[in-house]
Amino acid sequence: QVQLVESGGGLVQAGGSLRLSCAASRRTFSNYAMGWFRQAPGEERAFVAALRWSGANVYYADSVKGRFTIFRDSAKDTVYLQMNSLKPEDTAVYYCAGCYVGRTWDFANSNEYDYWGQGTQVTVSS
Repeated sequence: QVQLVESGGGLVQAGGSLRLSCAASRRTFSNYAMGWFRQAPGEERAFVAALRWSGANVYYADSVKGRFTIFRDSAKDTVYLQMNSLKPEDTAVYYCAGCYVGRTWDFANSNEYDYWGQGTQVTVSS
């Protein structure tokens, strides 16, 4: 069992930046993957970004490409989501998620992930 603990949410003005962190409770391995999802009020949970722990592949939703960056610190078993040029439509609860993956992996499908953080609120004011 892997527990994920998130931090870094908050209130920011449009155009500002935030960095979210997600720490895993146990050592991760190269066949591990992590992603970020978000859920706005009244909407379904949506994919934001994901990466394989090996660092070979990184994926983004079209809505955040060029503004958000996902990266990890292997020594800390932590994944980050750097969010720049934030927009009001980025307002949501952000969740990190983890899973062990094989050669194929549907990174944007939340059902692929076995472990979830508690969620952190990001609010972008206009």
